[in-house]
Amino acid sequence: MTVAAAPRPRLLRRLRRLLLLAIAALLAIWLLQPRNAGRLLLWQAGKALGLDITAQSIDYRLRGTPQLALRNLVVQRPGDATPLLRANGMLVSLPWRTLRSLGDDLTLQRILLDAPVLDLPALQRWQASRPPSATRIPTLVHGLRVLDGRVDNVDWHIDRLTIAIPALHPRQRLRMRVQGRYLAAPLAIPVTLAISIVTPQRLLDGQSAGVAGIGTMTLQDAGWQVPMQVFVAGPLRIGNGSARLQPARLGIAGQYRNASTRLPFQLGLHGPMAFDGAGWRCAPATVVLAGDGLIPQARARGSVTLGQTLQLQLDGHLAHWPQGWPALPAPLATSASPLPFSLRYQGAPAFTDAATLSLRRDTTLFDARFRLPELQAWLNAGGTGSPLPPMTGTLTTPRIELDGVTLDGVQIQLDEPPQPR
Repeated sequence: MTVAAAPRPRLLRRLRRLLLLAIAALLAIWLLQPRNAGRLLLWQAGKALGLDITAQSIDYRLRGTPQLALRNLVVQRPGDATPLLRANGMLVSLPWRTLRSLGDDLTLQRILLDAPVLDLPALQRWQASRPPSATRIPTLVHGLRVLDGRVDNVDWHIDRLTIAIPALHPRQRLRMRVQGRYLAAPLAIPVTLAISIVTPQRLLDGQSAGVAGIGTMTLQDAGWQVPMQVFVAGPLRIGNGSARLQPARLGIAGQYRNASTRLPFQLGLHGPMAFDGAGWRCAPATVVLAGDGLIPQARARGSVTLGQTLQLQLDGHLAHWPQGWPALPAPLATSASPLPFSLRYQGAPAFTDAATLSLRRDTTLFDARFRLPELQAWLNAGGTGSPLPPMTGTLTTPRIELDGVTLDGVQIQLDEPPQPR
């Protein structure tokens, strides 16, 4: 009995090996089908990220460097009504070691995205559901390219978005070029920037990373535009739906343009700058303005907020009376004293709503309320229109000389001129 039973274990082992080989062969045949292999990769990626990742069509190539091409990609957090990412197409190439690591190695060759739409609130909900420090930035040997992208938020959008990143290593300096249009009605701001980030992974870790950007942007509305050369730098921190540069260093060389006016200027700003769903805010800010003609040379402290509205609360001084403004009477004209001022504005970004200005030189005080387009039109008229500026306010001074006549204890009340019928 013992001798007759000896071949049975060997037979069972052979049958088991044959069965495993058959299963492996069937699995290999199944994986050679691009759609099946692609689904497996998407399932693995989704499981690692806590996301549902689907595509209408999948093309998976194994020859050389594995490559996955997807059409109509949808990335969604389970249970969330809104996908955090949709794209007409996505191409991912990745080395074999990344496939074998099953998510431990996040090295990719390159990523191409065609017409992606990123929903920022959905992305933030997914990020909030992730364990602390669970999000990693992949290494992209040959970088990332985004064509015709869009970012959606509650109060603003970015469209016409293109991004070019030659290479990405989480703990090495990142260089990228970004082009798009920021939309927050009534603002439309085309932007082109070259950006450098010292250590990208620090941003995901909740730490600050040095950022610098240089390029062009244009503030514009129906009747005006401000093309600008822009430089911005500072330590950036991202979290809780906002981005913060503290401190930010912003330099702008621009020109205000409308149908009849060209006003070149230079603007510098220094202070903590925050961006959230409502817009940009810098407070407390140091602001330096310079220009020619109508643009004063000024330095001020306060706050600047730009979003659907522009808000200014600035206190500072003018270095001197601008050449393009109406000449001051004596003795104000001969004084070399700076001119302390206080400026308040809340309204349309075009500065078309009413602003208040308090201006002082020595013992003379001027309080006014004005609208910039009306004041510009009056200044451009060169004295051919009303002799009084289109503003309301009061001027008080102990002494003033007009046409050879000296007046003491002067108080002048300005009222808006009547509108033509």
